[in-house]
Amino acid sequence: MILIADSGSTKADWRLIDKNGKTFSDFSTMGFNPYFHDSNLVETKLKQSSDVMDIADSVEHVFFYGAGCSSAALNVIIQEGLERIFTNAQVAVDHDLNACAYSTYYGEPEISCILGTGSNSCYFDGESVYEEIPSLAYILGDEGSGSFFGKKLIQDYFYKLLPDDMAQAFHTEFRLTDKELVRKVYNEPNANVYLASFMKFIGKFKDHPHVKNWMVDGFRHFLKIHVKCFENWSSVKVHFIGSVAFHFQEYLAEACEKENVDLGEVIKKPIDNLVRYHIEYKIPQLVKA
Repeated sequence: MILIADSGSTKADWRLIDKNGKTFSDFSTMGFNPYFHDSNLVETKLKQSSDVMDIADSVEHVFFYGAGCSSAALNVIIQEGLERIFTNAQVAVDHDLNACAYSTYYGEPEISCILGTGSNSCYFDGESVYEEIPSLAYILGDEGSGSFFGKKLIQDYFYKLLPDDMAQAFHTEFRLTDKELVRKVYNEPNANVYLASFMKFIGKFKDHPHVKNWMVDGFRHFLKIHVKCFENWSSVKVHFIGSVAFHFQEYLAEACEKENVDLGEVIKKPIDNLVRYHIEYKIPQLVKA
């Protein structure tokens, strides 16, 4: 049995299939990011999932794609935790950017982007995934992401730049003080996920002109940095995965139009397409082996 996982910093989607692509299990857990989570936490949290433990012994191959899994040193953190659970399996851990590229690939070169809790982009020619601009994470980068827009909301609230209706709604819902905010962002773990959690509030004001300006400007900022960095950006489709791209895709489309970017697919959860890619390209290699 083959287990495929696509993990952001907030949530991971898992799919158990056989070598013919038949699905036997489909579930979600918390997301695992080696910048914020260690092997022990991966093991502990997965042991708490009955969905995981029910299938653990039957899994022969694990393909895990995760946010932050961008180097061998980082990947081994997640891999060690997974190997403690899936003791009979060969475990491969790779970057969620690869999952992004694979899930939007249809046989032609492409630019594929993540707009979820964080953000990133890559070029995929069918053989190799290329990054031109590094992801600098939620403090220095993550343009156009949930943490980016969450930070914008909080800044405007405390700087008294929010329209009155949004400011009053924010105050009523969160009762957030500047001291509590600083503690949560600077002294508690998973600050990126905390910042991105404010996207639910932003979604309530999706049609507000203030939010529209944020979103279009933020997406254009992302496109200028993370799409137009590729030399042939104007000659290929640009695809997007992630909840922010999906739920605000009308503003993403407007940003792409303004920046002359050829918008391709916009996918909320790439797990279905990721499974398709593995059936077509990865599993045949396992069968041969």
